[in-house]
Amino acid sequence: MSREEIEKVLNEEINPMLAAHGGGVEFVDVTEDNVVKVKLKGMCSGCPGAMMTISGMVESTLKARIPEVERVEAV
Repeated sequence: MSREEIEKVLNEEINPMLAAHGGGVEFVDVTEDNVVKVKLKGMCSGCPGAMMTISGMVESTLKARIPEVERVEAV
């Protein structure tokens, strides 16, 4: 799993959906144990449903496209 693979999924699949709500997600890092760290941007950063966005949409989409992803955490 590479940074490029993660960023491609974020930019091509996840960010267009979040942009419709005035937000987005930015790749920060991936740990040795395949935990992807992301930062919510725009309206998503202060949204009460932010954790649902991370676990529901971001994590499930990344895991579907990149099976090595163990989980996604917001930083």
